[in-house]
Amino acid sequence: MATNLDLQEQEQLDALKAFWKSYGNLITWTLILALGAFAGWRYWQHREAQQGLEAGAMYEELDRAATAGDLPKLGRVLADLQQRFPKTTFAAQGALLAGKLQAEKGQPDAAKASLGWVIASVDDADLKTMARLRLAAVHAEAKAYDEALKLLAEPVPAPYEALRADRQGDVMVLQGKPADAVAAYQRAYAAMSDKVDYRRFVEAKLSALGAPVAAAAAASAPAAGASK
Repeated sequence: MATNLDLQEQEQLDALKAFWKSYGNLITWTLILALGAFAGWRYWQHREAQQGLEAGAMYEELDRAATAGDLPKLGRVLADLQQRFPKTTFAAQGALLAGKLQAEKGQPDAAKASLGWVIASVDDADLKTMARLRLAAVHAEAKAYDEALKLLAEPVPAPYEALRADRQGDVMVLQGKPADAVAAYQRAYAAMSDKVDYRRFVEAKLSALGAPVAAAAAASAPAAGASK
């Protein structure tokens, strides 16, 4: 004859069977999905880390080509880096480095392509701003002053305001517009900390245009007061 314990165990077993019959498939699929999501997350982490290592190695190769002045190799490595890892910071930094060297070595079209890629493909505001400033210089060197000023008219993060205004002044000097250049240099001076050594170069540019440094200092006073 079954004991009370036997009957209780049988009732629990029957209840478990009924529960599993009702919810077993749901539990199984939930577990499969959870394990699948975890496996996918681990794979994504591994893939991101692997891509970072590969992109970093390619950037080092690009940097060595830049140091050696090997422009053909630099172009090949940059194209490969942009194709394989376009969303990495290494690709953006590589394009900025390539654009700078290409401009210095008399390859303005290649420089425009490299810097334009950063502007069109990168989300980081600082990197895009650096690319615009460098590309504006390339256009100014080619006497495409309107194109340079168009790039410099784009909004920039606050830390770049002084550099943008200074670059605008440089373009306006080349255009033969000294009054506009003085106004741009005044804005650059006002936005620049007196602890920045480059401020002395802005003073020198103002002096060369016949604008006294005292006027530049006066222009910077409201900006200094506003920051307090």
